[in-house]
Amino acid sequence: MLDIEYTLETIDNAAGQILKHATSKKFLFKADMGAGKTTLIKALVKALGCHDIVSSPTFSIVNEYQSATESIFHFDLYRLDDENELYDFGIEEYLNSNAYLFIEWPKLLENLIDRFNYITIEIKTKKSRTLKMIKM
Repeated sequence: MLDIEYTLETIDNAAGQILKHATSKKFLFKADMGAGKTTLIKALVKALGCHDIVSSPTFSIVNEYQSATESIFHFDLYRLDDENELYDFGIEEYLNSNAYLFIEWPKLLENLIDRFNYITIEIKTKKSRTLKMIKM
């Protein structure tokens, strides 16, 4: 287990540490909405040497990125309702590949992922966000 405390200023270092200690290319991201899953994935993609613009695949389900040597797939399974939808877009092909897989909201994968070596990343926020509403 690896515990890393990071901020937006140190996120690139955290991404480097994650990749340095990784024993798999399959990563499952578990965190509350808005905790920074996509932000951390952006840093991981950058650490892999990819200069593509990384965005959340909320509506497309999967985004593909390419570094000089690696294929990288970023999934957001939040909108999927059942396991059959995973098969509809070919999840097994991705899982059987040698590409990096960064998977947000992986709950539907639980029955499929156990036969693979994977890493779970849990993001916990220690401080709540606050906002101020200003009437104009």
